[in-house]
Amino acid sequence: MLDDNLRASRKTAHQRPELQLSFEFFPPKTDAMEERFWDSISKLAPLSPRFVSVTYGAGGSTRERTLRMVSRITSDTGVAAAAHLTCVGATRDEVDEVVRGYKQAGVNSIVALRGDPPEGVGQPFTPHPEGYQNAADLVAGIRRQGDFDISVAAYPEKHPQSADWDADIDNLKRKIDAGANRAITQMFFSNADYLRYVERAQKAGVTATIVPGIQPIHSFKQISGFASRCGASIPAWLAERFEGLEDDPETHALVAAAVAAEQVTELLDEGVTEFHFYTLNRSNLVLALARLLGRRP
Repeated sequence: MLDDNLRASRKTAHQRPELQLSFEFFPPKTDAMEERFWDSISKLAPLSPRFVSVTYGAGGSTRERTLRMVSRITSDTGVAAAAHLTCVGATRDEVDEVVRGYKQAGVNSIVALRGDPPEGVGQPFTPHPEGYQNAADLVAGIRRQGDFDISVAAYPEKHPQSADWDADIDNLKRKIDAGANRAITQMFFSNADYLRYVERAQKAGVTATIVPGIQPIHSFKQISGFASRCGASIPAWLAERFEGLEDDPETHALVAAAVAAEQVTELLDEGVTEFHFYTLNRSNLVLALARLLGRRP
């Protein structure tokens, strides 16, 4: 955490830079899911986010749906849409073709990720022999295609496949140096992890903004599963708050709102003014958190 002297010297609220929000969605698989997707988009778009991003399935499995969603978001809402892009299982030419398709559709923001191997998270990553070798290589390739706004991933608890912290931060720096505009973190539930990570990155010469990725807990069981697969930890105090609430959705929702509110208000107090919310295609908790941060339609 920042010490008391830094807290005392921090800018007052009216001097803070303008709050920036962004929201992440995934391509819906059914008509009912698509209806909820667009309902959530319509409720969050009036908050004037920097962008709304749509994820990209392993090996490009949702490429067409992602392109369709981001194209429609841009045309129907006027909100900038960011498409996720990975380099898994594709040649450079194939990835470049996708980037050109985004450009032609008016999509100028991309979240560039190495991506997880088809065998699953935690398995060794083997680049396509004719493909981009890693996320930094992908960023450089996108940058050659045009003046895109590029976001990359960051890992407050270290990427599971990084040998050590030096290697992890060096990988982040290579992505930024290749042309990324900002980094967005994987979900985390201990703000101390995020603040230490930012400090490490800044000491290594990373000057780009590292945006905290916030995951509202719509379902503790579901989020715990996500966390175990991607290397994020669930603090004991957090698990205790949700203990015994599997069959009590109303209390679960109230606890989830309180937990998320604590996290974002503490980060705001630490001087953070940019937030990326993993919505899971739901709008209710994100709307409440945006209001707490002072953002209204």
